Amino acid sequence: MGCPLPPYGPTLEGAKGVRTVSAPVTDRAGQARAAVAREAWAEAYTLLHARDRHPDEALTADDLSALSDAAWWSGHVEESVTARLRAHAAHVAAGDHRGAGTDAWWLHYEYAGLGRPAVAAGWLHRARHHLDGLPPCPEQTFLAWTDAEEATARGDTAAALAAAERMTRLAERSGDPDLLALSRQATCAVLLAQGRRTEGLGLLDEAMCAAEAGELSSFATGWLYCLALTQCMEAADLGRAAEWTRTAMEWCATTGTGENPFRGVCRAHRVEVLDLLGEWPTAEEEAARACREVPVDCLEAAAAAYCVAGDVQRRQGRLDEATRSYAHAHELGRLPQPGLALLRLAQGRAAAAEAGLRLALACQDGRQDPLARARLLAARTEVALAVGAVREAADAAAELDVLAGEVPLLRAFADTAAGAVALASGPEEALPVLRRALDGWLRLRVPYEAAQVRMLIAAADRAAGDEEAARLELAFARDGFGRLGAGPDARRAAALLSAASRRRLPGGLTAREAEVLRLVAQGATNKGVARTLVISEHTVARHLNNVFAKLGVSSRAAATAYASAHGLV
Repeated sequence: MGCPLPPYGPTLEGAKGVRTVSAPVTDRAGQARAAVAREAWAEAYTLLHARDRHPDEALTADDLSALSDAAWWSGHVEESVTARLRAHAAHVAAGDHRGAGTDAWWLHYEYAGLGRPAVAAGWLHRARHHLDGLPPCPEQTFLAWTDAEEATARGDTAAALAAAERMTRLAERSGDPDLLALSRQATCAVLLAQGRRTEGLGLLDEAMCAAEAGELSSFATGWLYCLALTQCMEAADLGRAAEWTRTAMEWCATTGTGENPFRGVCRAHRVEVLDLLGEWPTAEEEAARACREVPVDCLEAAAAAYCVAGDVQRRQGRLDEATRSYAHAHELGRLPQPGLALLRLAQGRAAAAEAGLRLALACQDGRQDPLARARLLAARTEVALAVGAVREAADAAAELDVLAGEVPLLRAFADTAAGAVALASGPEEALPVLRRALDGWLRLRVPYEAAQVRMLIAAADRAAGDEEAARLELAFARDGFGRLGAGPDARRAAALLSAASRRRLPGGLTAREAEVLRLVAQGATNKGVARTLVISEHTVARHLNNVFAKLGVSSRAAATAYASAHGLV
């Protein structure tokens, strides 16, 4: 999931007079610069926009950069780009290569986010032209960041790490807290790509401490939240994601006058966490809000929110609504998988489900987003088993096992898939793996997947001849699905539980009659049975008469003997 395009902001020397303001000032230029320094972006936009329209108050290059910032924060993305273009021209005219290079880099970033890669590449080349020949300066941190991202994307993690380290050196030289925090985030991204999870997340924690402590500008804080939350979800660190999405939303609620451009993206991340934690009604409501809030330069966040809404609707049996949500995600450029494939499976269209997953797996790089690939492989295992393709299911589960390593969320997915495949051969091998999967989901507090695993364990218990254990697991699964509102799954669990109860009870006894007989066999009087089951003595007597009739006995002693002989005690 992407991040909204941050403004030029008050982090570099090109934004003169931003961090400190010698005031009070009464002229409009001073008022506008003071508003920028306070990060009062709506006020700054109004003042700068008014000055820009006045024929006698020409904006300086730095004022134009500030206007671009203020326009972006106020939701005027196209106006922000136009102001940035003018700022670049003004910096060039003034011979200010550092200011011009910074403007050029932001234009590269902005055009990339707006879906114009060729224009973005041109501005990146221009940024290098302005900055590469200069002595070390803070503005070069952004070029180093771009170098790190490009090297990571092509799989050259050694070059990426070298670029990230160069960014850190430049940031340390500048002493700018924004650049220091962003350099730690950039290094984290490279370390995660190298598989150095502990080191990477440690650096990310350090960067986030600066954001949460209020040590950074608003743009750096918002950008860090977006990037960190993306990395946490991609790294399958549910604990960090849950903590930081909550903190991010608190920050969004208190920062900025009017709209905060980061709010929609942070909310979309929060939606993903709420979905996993089983807070589905809230997740669906927040998904709708996120889709309304995300700025036009990061619609991929809206696409992700639509996918989550579709997943909730699918699992609740609202298939038509899920179809529409997945279609919206597709329209915004995201393959809505594996949700769409599982929807097709629920509709009886297994071939479409298999085809969709094959395409999605071919398009997805597990190195950059392990969680996304884990979900695809888990769904591939489920669909393959549903159509009897055990070999294909085993291959998908094996790849998932390698991908998971010891990452708890990925390991829970992998153990679930491995246990499901093993169940096709027999319960003895499946049960230990499924028990480990259940433990993983319970530790993570992910209720839907835990209930799904209970269904698999019930099948394994039943195959092993342990009907009582199967009934317990089915009851837990039914209740778990019911609490979530997963109607189709709850009905399936209830049906299997009913069938298991009928298989388990001898003599045609109902579940309630068996409970009465069990208590009688244990020596309880009718009054004691009534008190235990919270029913009347008259109802106990009626159940007991039915038991005698069905078993062909005429006394409590004979009924007790029957219960003992058939394992009901």
